[in-house]
Amino acid sequence: MAIRYDQLKQRAFAPQHQHYSERDTMLYALSLGLGNDPMDETALPFVYEGMPGGLLALPSQAVVLGYPGFWAREPDTGIDWVKLLHGEQRMRLHRPLPPSAEVVGHNRITHITDKGEGKGAILVTERRVETTGGDLIATVQQVSVLRGDGGYSQQGGGQPSDDPLPPLVATPTDREPDWSDAQIIRPEAALLYRLMGDYNPLHADPEVAREAGFKRPILHGLASYGLVTRAILRQCCDNNPARLKGLDIRFTSPVYPGETLVTDIWRVGGNANQLQVRARVAERDLVVLSHGHAELA
Repeated sequence: MAIRYDQLKQRAFAPQHQHYSERDTMLYALSLGLGNDPMDETALPFVYEGMPGGLLALPSQAVVLGYPGFWAREPDTGIDWVKLLHGEQRMRLHRPLPPSAEVVGHNRITHITDKGEGKGAILVTERRVETTGGDLIATVQQVSVLRGDGGYSQQGGGQPSDDPLPPLVATPTDREPDWSDAQIIRPEAALLYRLMGDYNPLHADPEVAREAGFKRPILHGLASYGLVTRAILRQCCDNNPARLKGLDIRFTSPVYPGETLVTDIWRVGGNANQLQVRARVAERDLVVLSHGHAELA
């Protein structure tokens, strides 16, 4: 079954009501490795409610709130879900994320772009995370690469193909980063992170991973996104999560649990509140997240 443009664009998502507690906020941070060093006092505010000022939420936790589940796996989508990869993540924070709250996620598909037969298709979903009173907390865009669905617009008499989102800008190649931050990824990180709501078996089942062309289960793109967020807070924000206003980044290669993620950060034109970001796996000397842009307050 091939994807149908009109059917996907009109797909109705029920509002996703979600209560998350301080326990959930701590579990999110722990799944990203905060607390690996119990003497790291910069991590404690995100994993321990007893610190002065109380518990803090990592800003990137917004991307797992109000999530409608792995809906692409449902048969009526026509998506070859085994070959689906997370291509980019974009996020804007309109207010600091509280450590516990009742939120509502409003999801919709905004773009479907055909790259051609054998080249895949691009699908963009947007989520508005709001309080139950309608106050906007975050706007999240997820760009998915449908590796098995290229050429759909030429099938069935021709279907529309949307213009892509504005492209992200590549990180500098002419100078060294202003900051670099190394983080060891827990061996069980993917199994922990899937408890945030993304139960795609690609991150847990070795057989599914092999069918998708990987030697073993890979880390969720949003887990590496959270690790980059943590690096930015540590290096550029004095660990104050309220300072991060946005983070856009491209996922260029899979990350495996147990590897070391090194986040490189550049100021944009000397502006300390505009940053360009990439991340690489130290063991393979491979860039795995690129074209990143972060905005600080």
